[in-house]
Amino acid sequence: MINKIILDTDPGIDDAMAILFAEAHSAIELKAITTVYGNATIENGTNNALFLKKKYNFKADVAQGASQPLVRDPVGATVVVHGETGFGDVHAPQITDLKADPRPAFQYIIDAVKAEPGEITLVAVGPLTNLALALESAPEIAGLVKEVVVMGGAFGMNGHRGNVTPFAEANIHDDPHAADIVFTASWPVVVIGLDVTEESFFSKDYLDLLRDDAGEVGQFIWDISRYYLDFYSKKVGLEGCHVHDPSAIAYVIDPTLFTLREGPIRVVTDGPAEGLTIQKFDGRKHLHDDWESKRAQQVGVAVRDEALLKLYRDTIINYSKQ
Repeated sequence: MINKIILDTDPGIDDAMAILFAEAHSAIELKAITTVYGNATIENGTNNALFLKKKYNFKADVAQGASQPLVRDPVGATVVVHGETGFGDVHAPQITDLKADPRPAFQYIIDAVKAEPGEITLVAVGPLTNLALALESAPEIAGLVKEVVVMGGAFGMNGHRGNVTPFAEANIHDDPHAADIVFTASWPVVVIGLDVTEESFFSKDYLDLLRDDAGEVGQFIWDISRYYLDFYSKKVGLEGCHVHDPSAIAYVIDPTLFTLREGPIRVVTDGPAEGLTIQKFDGRKHLHDDWESKRAQQVGVAVRDEALLKLYRDTIINYSKQ
């Protein structure tokens, strides 16, 4: 089965790894890349998406999205992790011979979903602002989307609770109001958060072998990963990096890689716990319960990490031979 996806992304380093994964695998038809602020400014992120489209001859459209959160003050580009322009020490040239779709990303999403009802999976690996704007503008799309797959959040499983605050993951922290809108909408959501993405690991040796075995695309992934691995080494003490955004693509390709837990999700939108994601997964009744009336969503709580790593490696190597 081929899964038609719109990949909503803030093109930084692991986003590029995810974009190439989606483009490379035969089970996915990458319909569009919609961009959002986050790892890079919206201008740099959109240029990075156009750069990849040109470099690898993607058929996917590119549409530029939101430049800031719905309510909270912007946090700013994650330069310390992804570099000044998003791809670490690799700086994409300004792309002038390709243009983004004239529609803002949220409108592109609305139009695409309405054109193919029940066919489009939205995969969001950045702040969820574009998806929230699409819902606010056209609430009916909640009944037209096949599925929403989100890389974001942390629910305390496997010891993982947050990466930008003690209890918040970056994508959710960047726009907690948007995340709460997306998670409480009536469409089906699968959240692939730190609980599982930090259980998979691209080691230095893994990336070295990918460079050696996957031709030019392997070399590109290796090149952009240098800055990322330097951050992980200095700040986290790891010789490699977690498999964040590519894990969301892996779920679309093979959901059996993940164990899921069901229950409605809410997001804390202000205060010291801003960006905290909380899932109610027991059946208890409470006098006051702002979860009970919301749709039950799915959260990843375990992953077959070795199978995921093999899937990524095999996919990129096969793509390099085309």
